[in-house]
Amino acid sequence: MPKATDSIPDAVLNVKSALTTAGAQDTVRIFEDKVPTAASAASVLGCEVAAITNSLIFELDGEPLLILASGAARVDTGLVADQLGTGRIRRAKPDFVLKHTGQEVGGVAPVGHPRPIRTILDTSLQEHPLLWAGAGDHNSMFSISYEELKVITNAEELHVR
Repeated sequence: MPKATDSIPDAVLNVKSALTTAGAQDTVRIFEDKVPTAASAASVLGCEVAAITNSLIFELDGEPLLILASGAARVDTGLVADQLGTGRIRRAKPDFVLKHTGQEVGGVAPVGHPRPIRTILDTSLQEHPLLWAGAGDHNSMFSISYEELKVITNAEELHVR
């Protein structure tokens, strides 16, 4: 008899494991249809687009930088670089994202990566009592509070737009 987890992709299992290891509740929901954008996720979940937490991977000096931004925001990489006191921040290519997260663009989660990634948390997300984030693939999301997300990702809080 197959286990219930047999049909769950490894990337989603990694997120579920990371959540429970961090002491967070496993609230992963798997949908029949893909939810690869903030707008599609908000529609399925019945929430504001601004409550969707996009997990965006950028490249900074050859290393990944994860910016957790509101689905209603467009990240200003120049502003973020100025606040961090770094060089230019570039949007990462899909192969770079997959290599560093084990997850594909459109399904990247804030957790469940092969190794920790420096993370920035968009302060505008604290306006929402409940956030939704990708859970490792295009069909999965999980809910979490701003404070809990900050703790489990060890994120630096910044204005990103």
